[in-house]
Amino acid sequence: MLTKKMQNALNDQINAEFYSAYLYLSMQAYFQSLNLPGFANWMSVQTREELTHAMKFYDFVNECAGRVILKAINQPQTNWKSSLAAFEAAYKHEQMVTGRISNLVNLAIKEKDHATNSFLQWFVNEQVEEEASVNDVVQKLKMTDDAPGRRFLIDRELGHRVFTPPIQAEGE
Repeated sequence: MLTKKMQNALNDQINAEFYSAYLYLSMQAYFQSLNLPGFANWMSVQTREELTHAMKFYDFVNECAGRVILKAINQPQTNWKSSLAAFEAAYKHEQMVTGRISNLVNLAIKEKDHATNSFLQWFVNEQVEEEASVNDVVQKLKMTDDAPGRRFLIDRELGHRVFTPPIQAEGE
């Protein structure tokens, strides 16, 4: 059973995960407007991942006999000065999410909530992957100086990314 403090923090994280999906959907629309379908595809996959994360938290709260309280989702940014700027914003956002997950782990430890701490370890590991994935694109864009021809090659590469739902443990 979740403490009230833990339940509230997890509800805040559900909102943050939905915001992340909304932000990446906004970035997808931005890249579509620039006729960069590979970049848009990358963000589409990222959107789906964030929705999956939100629902993992949602399901966990319900499984722990908690109460999910959905809150308004803030409007995300809609324009960036370049593809590099958009991915740098995504990287900064992922670092913020990593901090949020770390804070949840700290709270679970403080509340002696071993079940939530165990659940959160998947997200701890996921955030390492999330940051590395975004940073990889940032570094490639920095090497190209956002030059149109080179950006086209990266766009083509990013178009190959596919959504792979996380593997669930038996009984999930």
